Formats: sequence, C-alpha cells, structure tokens
Amino acid sequence: MNKRILKLVLPNIITNITVPLLGMVDLAIVGHIGDEIFIGAIAIGTMIFNMIYWNFGFLRMGTSGFTAQAYGAEDMDEAAKILSRALFIAICFSLLLIIFQTPILKFAFLLITDTSKTKDLITQYFAIRIWAAPATLGIYAIKGWLIGMQNSKQPMWMAIIINVVNILCSFLLAVVYKMGIKGVALGTVIAQYSGLTACILILLFKYKHILVKIDIRKIFDKKELLRFFKLNYDIFLRTLCLIAVFTFIPAEGSKYSDMVLAVNTLLMQFFTLFSYILDGFAYAGEALVGRYIGAKDKKSLTLVIKLLFMWGIVLSIIFIICYASFGHEILWLFTDDNYIINAADEYYFWVLIIPIISFSAFLWDGIYIGAMATKYLRNSIFIATAIFFVLYYILNTYLGNNALWMAFIAFLFFRGFMQFVYSKKAVFNQV
Repeated sequence: MNKRILKLVLPNIITNITVPLLGMVDLAIVGHIGDEIFIGAIAIGTMIFNMIYWNFGFLRMGTSGFTAQAYGAEDMDEAAKILSRALFIAICFSLLLIIFQTPILKFAFLLITDTSKTKDLITQYFAIRIWAAPATLGIYAIKGWLIGMQNSKQPMWMAIIINVVNILCSFLLAVVYKMGIKGVALGTVIAQYSGLTACILILLFKYKHILVKIDIRKIFDKKELLRFFKLNYDIFLRTLCLIAVFTFIPAEGSKYSDMVLAVNTLLMQFFTLFSYILDGFAYAGEALVGRYIGAKDKKSLTLVIKLLFMWGIVLSIIFIICYASFGHEILWLFTDDNYIINAADEYYFWVLIIPIISFSAFLWDGIYIGAMATKYLRNSIFIATAIFFVLYYILNTYLGNNALWMAFIAFLFFRGFMQFVYSKKAVFNQV
C-alpha cells in the first residue's frame, strides 16, 4: 500500500512545486525589463488570476472524487460521463470569465490598487491573459480526472511542459521582441494552451477506449448535473472560507505596520512550503479513498487512511526539526534585510507549531474529496473559520499580531479536528 501511495505522491509533489513558477517566471522577466511599476503590475495581475482560478478549484477536486469512485467500481462508462461533463462545465465558466472580463477587472481594482500607471499595465496584462481561461479550466478538469484514474505522472508532465513553454515564450516575446508586459501575458497564454494540447493528446493516446464511450446527450442529464453542482457547491463554499482567511491575514497585518505585514508574508512561506508537500499526500488520498469506496473495500480504505496519517506525522516532525534548525537560513532566501529577519523572531514560534497542527487538515481534505463527503468538508471549515474570526477579535486588543497567528493556528487545528469528528459518518460508513 505504501508503494501505491508514494507512486501517486511523488509526481503530485513535483506538480505542486511547479505551480508557483508561472508567477515567479513572469515576475523575474519583468524585473529585468522595467522598474518597480512593472514588478508591482505583474505581481498584482498574477494575484488577480490566482484569486479567480482558486474559486474554480472544485473543477479539479470534484472531478477527482467522482472519477476515483467510478474507477474503483470499474465503471468506465461513468468515468467517460464525468470527463465530458467536467469539460463542458469548464468551457461554460471560462466563456463567462471572458464575457465578463471588464466588470471582473473593475471589481479587482476596487480591492487592490489605485495607482493609474500600475492600472494601465495590469489592464494590458489582464486583457491578454484572460483568453487563457478555457485552457486553464480545461486543464483543471482533466487533471482532476487523471488523478481520479490513479494517474499522477501525466499531470506532472503537463505542469513541466507548461512551465518550460512559459519561460521560453515569455522571454522571447517580452525581451527579444520587446513586447514588455504584453509579451509576458501572451507567453503565459501560449503555455496554457500548450498544456491543454498535451492533456488532449494524453487522453487520445492513453484513454481512447474510454473516450469512445462518451455520449454527448448524457452530458446534459439534469439529475447528474444537479448532483455535480450540489457537491461542488460545497467545495466552492469551502474555498471561499479559505480565501477569506488567507486574504484577511495580510490585510489585517498591514494595519499594524509595514514591518508586520512583511514579517507575516515571509513567515507564511513556511506554511506554503509545507502545504505543497502535504497536498501531494492529499491528492493520493483523493485517488485511493475514492477508489476503495467505489470498490466497497473497507479493509484497504482503513489501511490507506492509517498510512497517510503515519506519513503526515513523520513529515511534520521532519519539518519542525528543519524549521527549528534552519529558520534564519530559510528567511535569508527571501530577504537579506536584518531588521525584518530579527522582527520575525517574535512570531517564529508559531511557524514551529504549524506542521503538527495542520497536517491532519490537509490529509482529511483529500480523504473527504475522495469520499465525496463535501457537506461535512463544508461544515468543518465553516466552524474553523468562525473560530478564527471570533478568536482574533477577542484577543487582538491584548495580543496584537500574536492574536492573528493564534487564530490562524486555531483555524488549522479545528479544520482537522472537526473532520475527524465527522469521519465515521462521512467516510467509513460509505463502505
């Protein structure tokens, strides 16, 4: 069983690590062709798209859970229906994003910027990159389907292809052809469609026997579409809670001072790094838990959950040791400002708690997605989010920024704890 877990985990970790590279590459290129206005524009433009696409994470997660259960039940007709339905929904949402791009950008500007020079550059970037929406959401759907089919290697190669094409095209268009920020955006669009092309080729060559089962008429089955949207609506609400917490932290930190904002931003990188690794195991949980629930194999289901948590504990201990031993060295990778690094010492204790407190939430997320227990996933994060805000507003007068970190730790803990409380109903009673 450990071999099955690691076979899925390792490619998923590589895939996750490549995700932030798109924004980092764009940032590095504009950093060499313009001043701080260009850097600020690309950073904000990337953030806008991250916020948009984060809301469509249900396309990947929901598709993964449905497909894994169909795979476990050896129902390839159902797997074909899930793929076609997910792609249809991805196309519909991407067209809506393109149609409503102007009001979406205006709303984003209300939240993040009031600098006219930056606005002009962001508008140029957004107006081009938004045309990658069909490719981006299509990749979400296909990636979720492949994970559900117990295939994590192809998503890894897709991510590598996207990043290589992005680096080459963005550099060529922005620097060699001197298109500036428009070239960076166009390079990203080309990269996304290259990734979608790779996805389609994978489906045609590896899953042709399933594609021939697709019946266009069944895509519009009202009962199945309603079921898909009901389950994914819960995932969407869960994502909104995550966005609320993760946007509140920097916004509230900035009210204390620019130094506190900088410190919180740097320290959150420790959480982000840990999350990329644990998400690899969460994806494995989605695939394997869905598979064994679909196959009605309770023994394998129990074993895979037990092993996932063993891996979670081991990795948490390793990360705590690394963070305790090399904290300053890791901070130096992000900044050489001694004032910021010294200021971070006051809050560094919270970083050491994060791995052991948060690992169960990541793993339960994957397990619940595989079990399609989205109602309980939603309820768990509702409770954790309420605790986060209540605790912060009670303590912030007395503890300041420490209250923000204490509330965040409580949020991570109660996500995992409530999922544990619901686990018998949500997961184990399904087989």
